[in-house]
Amino acid sequence: MPSTCWTVYLLRCRDGSLYTGITNDLARRLALHESGKASAYTRSRRPLALAYHELRPDRGSALKREAALRRLTRTQKLALCSAAT
Repeated sequence: MPSTCWTVYLLRCRDGSLYTGITNDLARRLALHESGKASAYTRSRRPLALAYHELRPDRGSALKREAALRRLTRTQKLALCSAAT
């Protein structure tokens, strides 16, 4: 079975909010977000900017990391984004 790398990502929305998600094709997923077809949350908050992303070896670990990121405070998420740049 081929190994697929998964990406956990944070998007900064037009209103300043942060959206967390996972995908196995980041470019395709970002295009879907920008077209308004990926998420009801981001649909009305475009334009979007990729603020942070990290690779995970499998879907399970990506889901666990996504859950951990969602539990962070906004300040912690912003610090993570700043550290990545």
